Amino acid sequence: DRPHPMCQDVIDALRYCHATTSKLKFWGCNDAKAAVDKCFKEEKKELLKSLNKDIEQVRQREEDAFRDAVGQDLTFEEYLKKDTDYQKAMSEAEERKKKDPLAFSKSAEGTK
Repeated sequence: DRPHPMCQDVIDALRYCHATTSKLKFWGCNDAKAAVDKCFKEEKKELLKSLNKDIEQVRQREEDAFRDAVGQDLTFEEYLKKDTDYQKAMSEAEERKKKDPLAFSKSAEGTK
């Protein structure tokens, strides 16, 4: 049990429901459980937002450290822009997509 300060009231409501509802009526606390799940989801969203608020600066520091470590002045994206083999492969892929766009859709992959 880790603390959930944002959700303590709905957690308490679920615990109360479990304590007062017959165990034979297993669906009796579904609404309370759904409220807890919704609250946890919101809490996680807020936590991730606070953890990732400065992600661009972190990524830039990591990119700078990597370039210093390998002695490169180019970023990976800049390297790819200059790589002729990569550019050729990407243009060929674009041509294939233009010829048959349905082959590259989500439904072609088996997912919708």
